[in-house]
Amino acid sequence: MKRLLWRTGLLGVVLVAALLTYLTFRVRHQSTLDEARSADLIVVLGAAEYAGRPSPVFKARLDHALDLYRRGLAPRILTTGGAGGDPVFTEGGVGRSYLISQKVPAEAILVEPEGAHTAHSLAATVEIMNTLRLRSCIVVSDGYHIYRAKVMLESHGLDVHGSPRPSEAPDNWWIYLREAASLMLWLIGLR
Repeated sequence: MKRLLWRTGLLGVVLVAALLTYLTFRVRHQSTLDEARSADLIVVLGAAEYAGRPSPVFKARLDHALDLYRRGLAPRILTTGGAGGDPVFTEGGVGRSYLISQKVPAEAILVEPEGAHTAHSLAATVEIMNTLRLRSCIVVSDGYHIYRAKVMLESHGLDVHGSPRPSEAPDNWWIYLREAASLMLWLIGLR
């Protein structure tokens, strides 16, 4: 009986390691793909803001979304992200203000200002898209973040295309592994 339990446990560990390895390679592969094409909406995943100004990472995401918008790939942009501890500003609101300062019409910008983390922001994004009957989107974030966001949105039947912000960051397998682990936990229901 002990031997059977030990083998079952070992098989479980091997299967989890295999799935984690597979997902890590999927995250890495997706991080290099720009799938931008015509869609109903551009979704910009939030990042830090500093007293009403986007952090360099968030600004790069917003600038990339702005480029996609100006190329006519979608008629609307959705900025996401909650307060993150700031009592005055939200990432989503800061993203909206930045885009307006770049001459994007206010009516072309939607805001999700509540998300405390990726899963929360994407669940709210799904609600917004369903309410407006939008079926497709381009997700803009850092490359390592795209695969998890795509899987989460596609699980609701949406047509999702990833478009990572330009970055000169070298491959970081630790970040890919962390994203894969986060996705694996989400897939098994730990949300």
